Amino acid sequence: MKSIGMLVAVEISSVLSRYGGEGRKEVKHGFNVYNYETAEYTLHVVNSGVGELAAAAATQMLIDTYNVEMVVNFGVVGGLTAEMAQCRTCIVEKIVHYDFDLSQIDPVPVGKYPDYDDIFIPTDAKLFKRALEIEPELKPVICASADKFVGTAEGKKKLNELYGAEICEMEAAGIALTCNRCGVPFLSVKTVSDSIDGGADEFYAAVNESSAICLEITERIIKELK
Repeated sequence: MKSIGMLVAVEISSVLSRYGGEGRKEVKHGFNVYNYETAEYTLHVVNSGVGELAAAAATQMLIDTYNVEMVVNFGVVGGLTAEMAQCRTCIVEKIVHYDFDLSQIDPVPVGKYPDYDDIFIPTDAKLFKRALEIEPELKPVICASADKFVGTAEGKKKLNELYGAEICEMEAAGIALTCNRCGVPFLSVKTVSDSIDGGADEFYAAVNESSAICLEITERIIKELK
């Protein structure tokens, strides 16, 4: 039976609504973890909280405590282009951690980590390809990730212009870096909650619907993975 880790930042209510809740909860290293078993796999869902540091710590906990074979992250994001309207669901191919900056001491671009060839941190290529085979309508995207909520059209357009990113959020870089270091495959499925002209109000209005859509698609992918 496969052991799968799922990391969610703020969308845990969608998980509890779909799978059931408090009786399945345990606390591991300060994180709430909900455990679910099916005939095909065991799913360990951790509610990381917001931000790269929390996401990285929660990912490492899943790997060390539950020996997960893969990590899946679903969640809501901001759209950076007109195409990425509300509730558009996408799959992350690569991530730029745009507030990682060594340029004052090393002549490298913003976002460039020493262990990577360029500014982009990849998700797992095999999982990415298989997920698109299962859900071909998913939009492949570059994700701009950092510890900041981007709520203005100006800020969103700038991320798209600088990095070619179509979405932005606050956890994917921490998850991807941790998984890649540990050799654990990582898949990220996201649904847009606030469009290029939307901010906090649009996010709060759409977050529940968007996260439910995202979880449903993520679940279908997990069930079909071999």
